[in-house]
Amino acid sequence: MILIPLPNYGFDPTEVAIPWQFLTQQQVRVVFATPRGQVAQGDRRLLTGKGFGPFKKVLMAAPSAIAAYETMVQSDGFQHPIPYQQINPADFQGLLLPGGHDPGMRSYLGSGILQQKVAAFFKATKPIGAICHGTIVAARSQNAQTGQSNLADYNTTALLATQELAAYALTGLWLGRYYRTYPKLVQTEVTAALNNPKQFHTGPLPLGRDTATNFRPAFVVQDRQYVSARWPGDAHLFARTFYDIYSRAQLNQNPANLPNTTP
Repeated sequence: MILIPLPNYGFDPTEVAIPWQFLTQQQVRVVFATPRGQVAQGDRRLLTGKGFGPFKKVLMAAPSAIAAYETMVQSDGFQHPIPYQQINPADFQGLLLPGGHDPGMRSYLGSGILQQKVAAFFKATKPIGAICHGTIVAARSQNAQTGQSNLADYNTTALLATQELAAYALTGLWLGRYYRTYPKLVQTEVTAALNNPKQFHTGPLPLGRDTATNFRPAFVVQDRQYVSARWPGDAHLFARTFYDIYSRAQLNQNPANLPNTTP
């Protein structure tokens, strides 16, 4: 059973629906959680393209991701999320932390309760996946013994500064700070949580999105039981890498002993 926490509104549809679709196809049960147990909503702008102007086709979710989202939101699990407070990490075999940049994401990214729950997953060395802004949640969760971020000794990636600034530059004139969830860039915050800046990996230039049959455009970083990705364009490879870690863990292989596949 995998946990996917979400905000009330604003998550990236691709970064949630593509992993959900793949996991459920493998007969893995997915449980959703929101701040108070309300049904979540994805970022409507990414679903409709409204407000993106001439960049609509480039910035909105791909049709296959939108179709997966529409199926996901009708599922029983999505319609009956649990509150963050009721998350018991012992009940789950893994955790997925999706992203999104709408201001509504702050109820998720900044939740102290959720960060404590995430810390318990790290302590138990359970499979953890974080993509885009979701890496902020992992970075903000702290090891109770050391007081450091739980990501301190991990290799990781996240939404790149170049990606965040480019999207802001393209749309800032009419969408304001829509693409700047926080004043600090995602890459900057995540890198600051690491013991060494070299633990952050940017990967190749993200020029295209992967698909269910073509992973070539994608980039993920796996370090032991933790896998991270940069943006929706990595979602398919991210989902499959997470499932591989999860599957090994179910075969009683300690995920903390998995090899580091960082390039």
